[in-house]
Amino acid sequence: QVQLIESGGALVQAGDSLRLSCALSKQTFSMYTMAWFRRAPGKEREFVATIGWSGGSTRLANSVKGRFTISRNNAKNTVYLQMNSLKPKDTAVYYCAARYFGDTSYFDKDYTYWGQGTQVTVSS
Repeated sequence: QVQLIESGGALVQAGDSLRLSCALSKQTFSMYTMAWFRRAPGKEREFVATIGWSGGSTRLANSVKGRFTISRNNAKNTVYLQMNSLKPKDTAVYYCAARYFGDTSYFDKDYTYWGQGTQVTVSS
């Protein structure tokens, strides 16, 4: 059974940085394409970033390009979301997602496994 455990969410001020982590409970982590999505209060879940199983392909939502970076450490079965220059509009619950051996995708329906989410709140 695949489990995703997110961590790193916090209350921060605008302009601060934060790094989210997501650990996958499988030794075959290197074969999973990983992604981050977020859901802001009163809004639908939206794509944030994705990284391919090989680590060679990454995609970011336009709203976070230049501020967020996605990376992975296959030796630690962990994917990261480095968030810089945070803005109040980044406030959301951030979810980690995984799909086995698939291409990177912007669509949440393409991901099989989901974490419980971690809250990020950015105050102005």
